[in-house]
Amino acid sequence: MTQSVGIKDVARAAGVSVGTVSNVINRPDTVATETRARVQSAIDRLGYVRSESARQLRAGRSRIMGLLVLDMGNPFFVDVARGAERAAREAGLGVMVCNSGQSAGEEADYLSLFAEQRVRGVLLTPADATGRNIETFRRHNIPFVLVDRVAEGTTECSVSVDDVAGGALAVRHLVDAGHRSIAYVSGPPGLNQVRDRRIGALKALEEAGLGPEHLRELPTERLDVAAGRDAGARLLGLAERPTAVFCANDLLALGVLQAMYAAGVGVPDDLAIVGYDDIEFAAAAAVPLTSVRQPAVTMGTLAAEMLLEETEEDTAAKHEHRRVVLQPELVVRRSSLSAR
Repeated sequence: MTQSVGIKDVARAAGVSVGTVSNVINRPDTVATETRARVQSAIDRLGYVRSESARQLRAGRSRIMGLLVLDMGNPFFVDVARGAERAAREAGLGVMVCNSGQSAGEEADYLSLFAEQRVRGVLLTPADATGRNIETFRRHNIPFVLVDRVAEGTTECSVSVDDVAGGALAVRHLVDAGHRSIAYVSGPPGLNQVRDRRIGALKALEEAGLGPEHLRELPTERLDVAAGRDAGARLLGLAERPTAVFCANDLLALGVLQAMYAAGVGVPDDLAIVGYDDIEFAAAAAVPLTSVRQPAVTMGTLAAEMLLEETEEDTAAKHEHRRVVLQPELVVRRSSLSAR
C-alpha cells in the first residue's frame, strides 16, 4: 500500500522546517517568495494534501456544513442545495448533502453521522413528524436551521414558504376557472407541507362559498412520479371523476399527467392539473404544468447564511434566531387553462 505524503515529507524535500511548510499553507504572506515557491513545488511534486480532519482537531472548528433533505430525486431540493452550497462556498465551507428518503429512520442515522463528524451546523428538512429526531440531535449542541419548515415551538431559525397561501393560490385559480369538483393528491399526511397546502386549498373553497366536500383527498405514501401515477389510476377509477386536481408537488402532478395521457384523458380539457414547486421539468412537460413556485435557491441561500451567522466567531454573539417565511407565486401554464 502506498504511504500517504505528510508535511514532514514536504519539509524534507523543500529543505525547510515543518513550521515553514505550515506557514506556506496557512499564512503564505509571512513566507519569502523564493521559499514559498520552493515549498509549493515540493507540495505539487509529492502530491501532498492537507489533512482536513487534523486541521479541524487543532482548530476545534469544522469547515463542513450538513444538509439533510427529504428527497434528492426532487429537483426542488437540488435547487435548495445549490443555494446552500453557494453561500457556504463564499464562506470557505463545504456542504455534506444527505438524503433521508422521507424516512424518519434514515434521518436519525444521518443526524447521528453529522454529530459524529462534528459538522459546523446542519440545514434540515425534517422527515420525522414527531420531532423526536430533532430533540435527540439538539443534545449535541450543534446549531441547525430548518428548511422548508417553520420552526414551530422551537427557538431555532427556519426558512420556509407560506404553504397555506400556496395551497390557496392553486385552488383559487381552479375555482376561478369554473371547477367545483377538485381532487387533492396530497402525499404523506405526516408532512407539515402537505397539511398546510390542504388547509390553503380548503380556505380557497370557503372563500368561494364552497364546502370541504368539494375537495377529495387522494393521499400517497411518497412525493414522487410513481406515487403520482398511482394516484392518477385511482382518480380514473372514481365513479364521479373531479374536473381538476391539485398536487402537493410537481413530481406527483407529472405522474398524474402521465396516467391521464396513457388513458387518453385530455389535459386540460378533461382534467385540469396544478402542481407545486415549479421545478424545471414543470415547464418542459408534454403539457406545460401550472405550478405554485417556491424560491428554492433563495431558501437554501438564506438558510445557509443564517447558519453561518450563528456559527462564525465574529457574528455568533449578535445572532438572533428568526423565522423567515417567503411568499409563493402561481405560474399559470396550459395544464389548467381550460375549464368545463
